[in-house]
Amino acid sequence: MANFPFTQKGLTLVGFLWTSFLIGFFSLLVLKIGPVYLEHYKVVSSLKSLEKESELASKSREEILSLLQKRWEINMVERVSTQDVRILKEGSYLKVEVAYDVAEHLFGNVDVLLHFDDQVEVGSN
Repeated sequence: MANFPFTQKGLTLVGFLWTSFLIGFFSLLVLKIGPVYLEHYKVVSSLKSLEKESELASKSREEILSLLQKRWEINMVERVSTQDVRILKEGSYLKVEVAYDVAEHLFGNVDVLLHFDDQVEVGSN
């Protein structure tokens, strides 16, 4: 069989539209969900910074919430509040847990629900 120099190569219109749709869809996902994960990273770093806080186990619930709130204000965290925080305290053991959901609208009637649940444990049981 002979090689013809005039064979067509490239993307068809349907292939181009399908590729454009996939690129657009995943770009939309990154643009909508990316900031939520960046904010979640700030929440996790705020929780980890609590571990370094001296005498954290001896602080009251309001003082711990105030520490978290200040860190969230500095980092511009808007989707998490102090109502999402649970504090378990038993003697010198302290567990701070932040659990929250974020619903992000994508398009039409399609939303994405993201659930985050992070915790920090200080002291011994």
